Amino acid sequence: MSHKYTLNPKYAAFKKNLLDIKNIFQNADNSIHKARNELKIIEMDNKKYVIKSFKIPHLLNRIAYTYLRNSKAKKSYLNAIKLQERAINTPEPVGVIEFFENGLLTQSYFVSLYEPYDFTIREVFHHKVENVKEILKEFARFTHELHTKGVWHVDYSLGNILITKTTENKYKFSLVDINRMQFKEISPQEGLLNFNKFWAEEEDLQFLIKEYTKLTDLNYDTAYQTVQKSVQKIKQTKEIKNYLKNKK
Repeated sequence: MSHKYTLNPKYAAFKKNLLDIKNIFQNADNSIHKARNELKIIEMDNKKYVIKSFKIPHLLNRIAYTYLRNSKAKKSYLNAIKLQERAINTPEPVGVIEFFENGLLTQSYFVSLYEPYDFTIREVFHHKVENVKEILKEFARFTHELHTKGVWHVDYSLGNILITKTTENKYKFSLVDINRMQFKEISPQEGLLNFNKFWAEEEDLQFLIKEYTKLTDLNYDTAYQTVQKSVQKIKQTKEIKNYLKNKK
């Protein structure tokens, strides 16, 4: 089995750990998420790291990730660097390592520093924190900033935005799960569609759209209809998938 790795020059001392990442990950107990991929928080050398282990792709994707495009782990690392270059918060990227068997990608790992936070955007939309309206107002500004800097987070959803309260009614937003991102010119009309995966209450969605449109030349009523159509389309698609799944 061979491997390839990229290490952030700031963390050259982490090389030994990166090369031994499979053993380190397997022996660690602190799993914070386990689905298709798994995340663990691991403390080494007096620092906390988040290691994301990506599921071994099926054969066609193994071929594609080996010869045609970057793996999800490698994209996570590269996207983190691009976000930092644009002054967008994301956990500090440390390194990425990919393992190959019979010439094709198998396991891959992305390592970042652990970033403490107070809550995610999920708790905001579920009204489990104080100052919901103020946070949503700041969130609209943050989202607009992303778009003006040409950042499109494909998985812009409840669990992927970390929030830290910095001062009174001021909040820091940080992006995670960043392997699916695009860097391109984004019109305000297209930018609205980043609000379609939060399953927000009607009042919160209206407020969020209103705050976003204040930063653009968009008409609120038109903007609201655009988002509503997109939300309904996603809900219908989800309902169809659930129906087909239950019919099996």
